[in-house]
Amino acid sequence: MDGDAAAGNGDTSLVGQDGVGVPDQLQRLWTPHRMAYIKGENKPEHDREHGCPFCRLVGMPDDEALIVARGSSVYAVLNLYPYNPGHLMVVPYRHVADYTELTTAETAELAEFTQHAMTVVRTVSDAHGFNIGMNQGVIAGAGIAAHLHQHVVPRWGGDANFMPVVGQTKVLPQLLGQTRQLLADAW
Repeated sequence: MDGDAAAGNGDTSLVGQDGVGVPDQLQRLWTPHRMAYIKGENKPEHDREHGCPFCRLVGMPDDEALIVARGSSVYAVLNLYPYNPGHLMVVPYRHVADYTELTTAETAELAEFTQHAMTVVRTVSDAHGFNIGMNQGVIAGAGIAAHLHQHVVPRWGGDANFMPVVGQTKVLPQLLGQTRQLLADAW
Protein backbone atom coordinates (compact mmCIF):
# COMPACT_ATOMS: atom_id res chain seq x y z
CA MET A 1 0.00 0.00 0.00
CA ASP A 2 1.50 3.33 -0.93
CA GLY A 3 1.51 6.51 1.13
CA ASP A 4 -1.54 7.97 -0.67
CA ALA A 5 -3.65 4.89 -0.01
CA ALA A 6 -2.52 4.87 3.59
CA ALA A 7 -3.49 8.53 3.84
CA GLY A 8 -7.00 7.56 2.85
CA ASN A 9 -7.40 8.91 -0.67
CA GLY A 10 -8.73 5.53 -1.83
CA ASP A 11 -6.00 4.81 -4.38
CA THR A 12 -5.10 1.16 -3.90
CA SER A 13 -3.08 0.72 -7.08
CA LEU A 14 0.21 -1.10 -6.84
CA VAL A 15 3.30 1.04 -6.66
CA GLY A 16 6.51 -0.29 -8.11
CA GLN A 17 9.80 0.20 -6.41
CA ASP A 18 13.23 -0.50 -7.78
CA GLY A 19 15.23 -2.89 -5.69
CA VAL A 20 16.10 -6.48 -5.04
CA GLY A 21 13.49 -9.18 -5.61
CA VAL A 22 10.90 -10.31 -8.07
CA PRO A 23 7.58 -8.43 -8.08
CA ASP A 24 4.87 -10.63 -6.56
CA GLN A 25 1.80 -8.41 -7.09
CA LEU A 26 1.05 -8.47 -3.36
CA GLN A 27 0.16 -5.32 -1.51
CA ARG A 28 2.02 -4.68 1.72
CA LEU A 29 0.27 -3.77 4.93
CA TRP A 30 2.83 -1.93 7.02
CA THR A 31 2.43 -2.01 10.79
CA PRO A 32 5.15 0.27 12.16
CA HIS A 33 3.42 0.35 15.56
CA ARG A 34 4.68 -3.25 16.04
CA MET A 35 8.24 -1.93 16.22
CA ALA A 36 7.54 -0.66 19.75
CA TYR A 37 6.75 -4.23 20.81
CA ILE A 38 9.79 -5.61 19.01
CA LYS A 39 12.02 -3.08 20.76
CA GLY A 40 10.51 -4.01 24.13
CA GLU A 41 8.76 -0.74 24.89
CA ASN A 42 6.03 -0.97 27.53
CA LYS A 43 6.77 -4.63 28.29
CA PRO A 44 6.15 -5.48 31.95
CA GLU A 45 9.22 -5.63 34.12
CA HIS A 46 9.48 -8.76 36.24
CA ASP A 47 11.91 -7.58 38.85
CA ARG A 48 12.79 -9.09 42.20
CA GLU A 49 10.69 -6.51 44.07
CA HIS A 50 7.43 -7.59 42.44
CA GLY A 51 8.45 -11.17 41.73
CA CYS A 52 7.63 -13.52 38.90
CA PRO A 53 3.97 -13.37 37.87
CA PHE A 54 3.82 -17.16 37.40
CA CYS A 55 5.20 -17.70 40.91
CA ARG A 56 2.73 -15.15 42.37
CA LEU A 57 -0.28 -16.80 40.71
CA VAL A 58 0.03 -20.05 42.65
CA GLY A 59 -0.70 -18.26 45.93
CA MET A 60 -3.92 -16.72 44.62
CA PRO A 61 -7.42 -18.24 44.43
CA ASP A 62 -7.87 -20.07 41.12
CA ASP A 63 -10.65 -17.81 39.85
CA GLU A 64 -8.63 -14.64 40.50
CA ALA A 65 -5.44 -16.11 39.01
CA LEU A 66 -7.34 -17.64 36.04
CA ILE A 67 -5.90 -21.04 36.99
CA VAL A 68 -7.87 -23.80 35.31
CA ALA A 69 -6.26 -26.82 36.98
CA ARG A 70 -3.41 -27.70 39.33
CA GLY A 71 -1.20 -30.76 39.24
CA SER A 72 1.63 -31.87 41.49
CA SER A 73 4.40 -30.09 39.53
CA VAL A 74 2.58 -27.94 36.93
CA TYR A 75 -0.61 -25.94 36.57
CA ALA A 76 -2.76 -24.72 33.66
CA VAL A 77 -3.66 -21.04 33.50
CA LEU A 78 -5.43 -18.86 30.97
CA ASN A 79 -3.24 -16.37 29.15
CA LEU A 80 -4.11 -12.86 30.29
CA TYR A 81 -3.48 -11.62 26.72
CA PRO A 82 -4.84 -14.51 24.65
CA TYR A 83 -4.28 -15.01 20.95
CA ASN A 84 -7.62 -16.83 20.83
CA PRO A 85 -10.34 -17.75 23.33
CA GLY A 86 -9.20 -20.64 25.50
CA HIS A 87 -5.47 -19.83 25.10
CA LEU A 88 -3.89 -21.68 28.02
CA MET A 89 -0.39 -21.99 29.36
CA VAL A 90 1.00 -24.99 31.21
CA VAL A 91 3.48 -23.75 33.80
CA PRO A 92 5.78 -25.62 36.20
CA TYR A 93 5.53 -24.50 39.82
CA ARG A 94 9.30 -24.53 40.01
CA HIS A 95 10.88 -21.33 38.70
CA VAL A 96 13.03 -22.54 35.79
CA ALA A 97 13.75 -20.73 32.55
CA ASP A 98 14.73 -23.52 30.19
CA TYR A 99 13.01 -26.72 29.10
CA THR A 100 16.23 -28.65 29.74
CA GLU A 101 16.04 -27.70 33.43
CA LEU A 102 12.82 -29.67 34.02
CA THR A 103 12.97 -32.95 35.88
CA THR A 104 11.66 -36.10 34.22
CA ALA A 105 8.52 -35.92 36.38
CA GLU A 106 7.93 -32.24 35.51
CA THR A 107 8.42 -32.95 31.81
CA ALA A 108 5.93 -35.83 31.94
CA GLU A 109 3.29 -33.83 33.79
CA LEU A 110 3.76 -30.83 31.49
CA ALA A 111 3.12 -33.14 28.51
CA GLU A 112 0.09 -34.76 30.21
CA PHE A 113 -1.41 -31.37 31.08
CA THR A 114 -0.86 -30.16 27.51
CA GLN A 115 -2.68 -33.22 26.13
CA HIS A 116 -5.50 -32.84 28.63
CA ALA A 117 -5.79 -29.11 27.90
CA MET A 118 -6.28 -29.93 24.21
CA THR A 119 -9.01 -32.45 25.05
CA VAL A 120 -10.78 -30.02 27.37
CA VAL A 121 -10.66 -27.12 24.91
CA ARG A 122 -11.98 -29.36 22.13
CA THR A 123 -14.83 -30.47 24.41
CA VAL A 124 -15.75 -26.94 25.44
CA SER A 125 -15.27 -25.06 22.18
CA ASP A 126 -14.82 -27.55 19.33
CA ALA A 127 -11.37 -26.22 18.37
CA HIS A 128 -10.30 -27.29 14.88
CA GLY A 129 -6.59 -27.30 15.67
CA PHE A 130 -3.91 -26.03 18.06
CA ASN A 131 -0.63 -24.18 18.14
CA ILE A 132 1.49 -25.73 20.90
CA GLY A 133 4.84 -24.31 21.90
CA MET A 134 7.20 -22.45 24.13
CA ASN A 135 9.48 -19.53 23.44
CA GLN A 136 12.86 -20.11 25.04
CA GLY A 137 14.54 -16.81 25.85
CA VAL A 138 13.71 -13.17 25.22
CA ILE A 139 15.19 -13.28 21.72
CA ALA A 140 12.78 -16.12 20.85
CA GLY A 141 9.79 -14.05 21.91
CA ALA A 142 9.26 -15.13 25.51
CA GLY A 143 7.41 -12.37 27.34
CA ILE A 144 8.34 -13.91 30.68
CA ALA A 145 11.60 -15.61 29.80
CA ALA A 146 12.65 -16.37 33.38
CA HIS A 147 9.80 -18.85 33.99
CA LEU A 148 9.14 -21.61 31.47
CA HIS A 149 5.60 -21.93 30.14
CA GLN A 150 4.04 -23.90 27.30
CA HIS A 151 1.31 -22.24 25.21
CA VAL A 152 -1.77 -24.19 24.13
CA VAL A 153 -3.57 -21.99 21.59
CA PRO A 154 -6.83 -23.27 20.09
CA ARG A 155 -7.44 -22.48 16.42
CA TRP A 156 -10.54 -22.45 14.21
CA GLY A 157 -10.91 -22.03 10.48
CA GLY A 158 -10.99 -18.30 9.72
CA ASP A 159 -9.91 -17.20 13.21
CA ALA A 160 -7.20 -14.92 11.84
CA ASN A 161 -8.42 -11.63 10.41
CA PHE A 162 -7.48 -8.00 9.99
CA MET A 163 -8.85 -6.75 13.32
CA PRO A 164 -5.57 -7.19 15.23
CA VAL A 165 -3.46 -5.74 12.41
CA VAL A 166 -5.57 -2.85 11.17
CA GLY A 167 -7.72 -2.07 14.18
CA GLN A 168 -5.15 -3.00 16.83
CA THR A 169 -8.04 -4.89 18.39
CA LYS A 170 -8.41 -8.55 19.33
CA VAL A 171 -11.99 -9.79 19.22
CA LEU A 172 -12.70 -12.28 22.01
CA PRO A 173 -16.27 -13.54 22.32
CA GLN A 174 -16.06 -14.41 26.01
CA LEU A 175 -14.71 -12.89 29.23
CA LEU A 176 -11.64 -14.63 30.67
CA GLY A 177 -13.49 -15.53 33.88
CA GLN A 178 -16.23 -17.25 31.89
CA THR A 179 -13.68 -19.13 29.78
CA ARG A 180 -11.79 -20.20 32.92
CA GLN A 181 -14.97 -21.52 34.53
CA LEU A 182 -15.96 -23.53 31.44
CA LEU A 183 -12.52 -25.08 31.15
CA ALA A 184 -12.17 -25.73 34.90
CA ASP A 185 -15.58 -27.44 34.97
CA ALA A 186 -14.63 -29.62 32.01
CA TRP A 187 -11.16 -30.39 33.40
